[in-house]
Amino acid sequence: MPPEVPPEMPSADALRALRVNRARLWDSIMAMAEIGATAAGGSCRLALTDEDRAGRELFTQWCRESGCDIRVDQLGNIFARYPGRDTGRLPVGMGSHLDTQPHGGKFDGIFGVLAGLEVVRTLHENGIQTAAPLEIIDWTNEEGSRFAPAMLASGVYAGLFEADFALTRADADGRTVGGELQRIGYAGSEPCGAHPLGAFLEAHIEQGPILERHGEVVGVVTGAQGLRWYDITLCGRDSHTGSTPMPGRKDALVAAARLIQDAEHIAGDFAPHAVGTVGELQVRPNSRNTIPGEVRMSLDFRHPDQAALAEMDGQLAQRVDAVRRARGVEITVEEIWHNPPVHFDAKCVAGVQQAADQLGYPNRRMVSGAGHDACQVARKVPTAMIFVPCAGGISHNEAESAEPEHLEAGANTLLHAALNLAGEAGAGGRR
Repeated sequence: MPPEVPPEMPSADALRALRVNRARLWDSIMAMAEIGATAAGGSCRLALTDEDRAGRELFTQWCRESGCDIRVDQLGNIFARYPGRDTGRLPVGMGSHLDTQPHGGKFDGIFGVLAGLEVVRTLHENGIQTAAPLEIIDWTNEEGSRFAPAMLASGVYAGLFEADFALTRADADGRTVGGELQRIGYAGSEPCGAHPLGAFLEAHIEQGPILERHGEVVGVVTGAQGLRWYDITLCGRDSHTGSTPMPGRKDALVAAARLIQDAEHIAGDFAPHAVGTVGELQVRPNSRNTIPGEVRMSLDFRHPDQAALAEMDGQLAQRVDAVRRARGVEITVEEIWHNPPVHFDAKCVAGVQQAADQLGYPNRRMVSGAGHDACQVARKVPTAMIFVPCAGGISHNEAESAEPEHLEAGANTLLHAALNLAGEAGAGGRR
């Protein structure tokens, strides 16, 4: 028999000309959006619900059809591997999350997972394999809507949380992550964090207005803001609204209002990068004719510089002391989460930059204001992110919207960044 002739390697020009299928990517996103579709045009697939299970089943079906093998770890993270030609190379991961907010949009998280799938589909239909394997990843419970904290499973993967901590997180009805993983059939046997990656890329809608304002279609993300989350309790004294003179009142809500203004001023002092938000407020006894005796509130500070974030924390302590003395209330501040700023891997960022430039997409380097799975994974694996515009910067909202051509640009950038990181591509044949 004549010797087997190895398949012809694709030329450099052929690889540079490779593009994803815009219509297929869009249709996949729209098909996923039908699972848990809301009346106002969004999606509701809370982590580990039946809707999440249905989304996972559709995703893994598509992955198998594209030549991938599926692996699931103990936190339900899905790793769909498209084989490389060098079995000794660590895989290059691409992905995000399939879970949504209760009134979520069609693109947050889902775009990153399905853009990774579209990269693999493009390679598979062209019979191309990279040197290193590629993996499409769905991280469990990124949103934190049902189980707190957010970015839970990617946090365990990166060593920021213990697996037992994550598995015992409970929702409002007392159902745990571990129990729900078992119920929906996604409790894998592999320890979370044991699955090796050589690099990780996450494509995502920006969730902010910067790219849209500047007419750019790709964000080359260099890192993410650090954050400090606080739970603050102000205790004054309940009293009758009609018979209690203004002097001497211990109105916890008035004190909270002062502190909310102070938080905004602190963020303003560290402009333009700092943000400060009070998103939760509980007033007790919450009665029309009783002076509020207790207020509980959240506070979220973010900044891309760790030293600035520490200064903001110091200013908060000073403002709290001033409000305490001025209003005669007791104030306790508990820091419940401190996530330092993230700086993405220089080589991975350069790969994204090179891809965006070669493809001719108007782009800018930027820092993410939101947290993402990539921000957790980056503490363990070389990582970068790709942003695309979303209309008005609106996200975590059923009105969330993105243009097909922008999603295509992000997926093409992901494709070529992955080719850069995964090594020389060859003709591997379809499976």
